[in-house]
Amino acid sequence: MKIAVFAGSFCPFTKGHEDILQKVMPLFDTIYIAIGHNIRKKDLFSVEERMEWIKKLYAGNEKVRVVTYTGLTVDLCREVGAQYLIRGIRNTADYQAEQEMCLINDQLNPEVRTIFVPTSPKWAAVSSSLVRELWTLKADYSPFISYPLPENRT
Repeated sequence: MKIAVFAGSFCPFTKGHEDILQKVMPLFDTIYIAIGHNIRKKDLFSVEERMEWIKKLYAGNEKVRVVTYTGLTVDLCREVGAQYLIRGIRNTADYQAEQEMCLINDQLNPEVRTIFVPTSPKWAAVSSSLVRELWTLKADYSPFISYPLPENRT
């Protein structure tokens, strides 16, 4: 079986993330959407909320499993038997950062191959940060995600 992990904080999971997942879906038997905690980011939505939203998006898709984790992504790959790590790329800055992480991951777990997947141009400017900012400012974020966020708590 070909198993992949698509990891991120997904705070929130955007249409750009959906685009990446749609592109790789035919390549794998199982894809774990892994919600991790990024110590460099401040999450506005709980892990439980994010997990519920993503599970609803992929309800009925037997290939997709949604999990949460702490620690290293390559350790999660080892735990679930994943041979591949999917990383979305929006621009050259993303590529540079992801390439550096790939080199480290190769040393930490050489059995996992990183696959870089460019997002479609339509979603290249969309980020979770952008959606969080729009939500915080009570602006219309709906073109960029497939589900409603809770009422603004700020």
